[in-house]
Amino acid sequence: MLIGIFGESCVGKSTLAAALQEKLAAEVYTGKDYLRLAKSEPMARTAFQKRLRDAVDDGAVIYVISDREDLALLPEGTIRILVTADLQVIQARFAARLGGTLPRPVAAMLERKHGSFDHESRDIHVESGETDFSEVWAAVQEKARK
Repeated sequence: MLIGIFGESCVGKSTLAAALQEKLAAEVYTGKDYLRLAKSEPMARTAFQKRLRDAVDDGAVIYVISDREDLALLPEGTIRILVTADLQVIQARFAARLGGTLPRPVAAMLERKHGSFDHESRDIHVESGETDFSEVWAAVQEKARK
């Protein structure tokens, strides 16, 4: 089973991945983690794409994506989970990461990027703080049976 969890920064993707990892005993990759698979980026990317294709039918891999360009790595058969949150929630979480203050340029960047994943194809939509994990788990199980 291959699960792609994607969305903006600070929406809860890693938290969801950790919860799913416990259920599935899955391997988790985040962002460009796959670069450790080979000495060059093109070789690592090729090896990672093979790992993802293989995971669709055998094993369990979760890929956490924050850059839209990395969605292209997801092969057909991936269970795609979009995680979203209100802009105010994202800003508060980001501010917490930065010691409690959100610099104006960072706030502007978050505003520009807000909603950037909303039109991407997905099987499951998780609204951070509003979707119960048991609902997500049930939806993943349902998709895996198909």
